[in-house]
Amino acid sequence: MYSTIPGLLFYTVAFNILHNNGYHTMEIIRDFAQQMDESSFLGFLSSIGTWLWVSATAIAFFGFMTVQSSKTYRHRELLFLLGVFSLLLAFDDFFMIHDRYIDQNICYGTYAFLAIALLLRHYKTIIMVNGFGFIFAGTLLAASIFTDLIQDYLPFRYSSVQIFEEGFKFTGAATWLYFVALVAAYHFDNKMKKTKKKRK
Repeated sequence: MYSTIPGLLFYTVAFNILHNNGYHTMEIIRDFAQQMDESSFLGFLSSIGTWLWVSATAIAFFGFMTVQSSKTYRHRELLFLLGVFSLLLAFDDFFMIHDRYIDQNICYGTYAFLAIALLLRHYKTIIMVNGFGFIFAGTLLAASIFTDLIQDYLPFRYSSVQIFEEGFKFTGAATWLYFVALVAAYHFDNKMKKTKKKRK
């Protein structure tokens, strides 16, 4: 029963804020494709990409909440930071923050700084869990950002460049989700291995 309270509060507050800002009821509660009488697959890959960021956020925070041992402080910290970083990327992707509200160079610079700081702060754990996964996800996302920054200078059609830019971002998000899931499961895998050794 109590689990319905946060959902109800969010729904009520969000509805009222949007309604007070001039949005009609149907614009708030109905899906965009439904409002425009378009196919449900409109923006399909973009929507799935956002799901990847949100999934990574949920997994990271769930891991943070369930790993309670004092011996795993740094592991919990890493999960929390991964959750926050994933949430920022989810918000940016869903609300198009760097496209409409904050200069993209500021956003990209912030993400690069956070990723490097995360790697330096938790280098040993990241390498232990799956260093290649972290680096590969970062490389794909960096390729997406780089493509976005130079697309106006490339001798190709905008739509063609977008295929690569969004492809890099999508596969980067999928790889990031995989890495976050590995970090979240790492503590439990080790715990199970130790339990099996004790039984033997």
